[in-house]
Amino acid sequence: MQWLGKGIGGLVGSIFGPVGSLVGVLIGHQYDQSKSGARRGSVQEISRLFFETTFEVMGRVAKIDGRVSEDEVRVARRIMHGMRLTDEQVQYAIEHFTRGKSVDFPLDDRVAALAEQLGGRGDLARAFVQIQLQAAVGAGDVGRAKREALWRVASALGVSRAELAQLEAIVRGLAAGGPAQPTSAESLEAAYRVLGVTPQASNEEVKTAYRRLMNQHHPDKLVSRGLPESMIGVAEQKTHEVRTAYERIKTQRGFK
Repeated sequence: MQWLGKGIGGLVGSIFGPVGSLVGVLIGHQYDQSKSGARRGSVQEISRLFFETTFEVMGRVAKIDGRVSEDEVRVARRIMHGMRLTDEQVQYAIEHFTRGKSVDFPLDDRVAALAEQLGGRGDLARAFVQIQLQAAVGAGDVGRAKREALWRVASALGVSRAELAQLEAIVRGLAAGGPAQPTSAESLEAAYRVLGVTPQASNEEVKTAYRRLMNQHHPDKLVSRGLPESMIGVAEQKTHEVRTAYERIKTQRGFK
């Protein structure tokens, strides 16, 4: 499994385009060069479990409403393609996607095992949930059963409902291909969701939320707290979406 470090780097990077994917793969290569004998919470074990569980949960969420649609398979394949996996790696991912579709798949146990390995690394937990949201949103309507499953996973990883809503807003913004015009009521509502405030929030509350989120997702600070280098693309994309949302609201409100 010498490719797993590159796989996880590519997996996370693929959310944010070819450049992020390539950077993730290159830095993930360093993970594969570290000595074997993974221990609890080690980079190797986190990488392996993150990769496997990503596709298992993706399969479980896709199957949760009774059947896996062609769109869900297409999106899963697209995510694999974004990772630039080899044929062998794709087969490995498909095996775990198929395992997740099984009616007796131990969802709670597998997510609990991942949570234990992450050891409170909230940035990695949010990245994992964001990938699941990308798969669910990309396949079309996210029904009640899927939303409940996604919340079940997010909750087990320590991701709050507010964070889940913010991540979905970011994913939908990315899926739309970029920010909409600030005159659009729908895009403005999405901007408020990204910042985690309501349209009734004061200008100062909007500014405070913006500064807090920019501080939380600042790449350098996250790396200093233990964020793997391969995750820099995640932090950079999140700060971009937060900044875009803030500018949209600022333009609409007319404050500096």
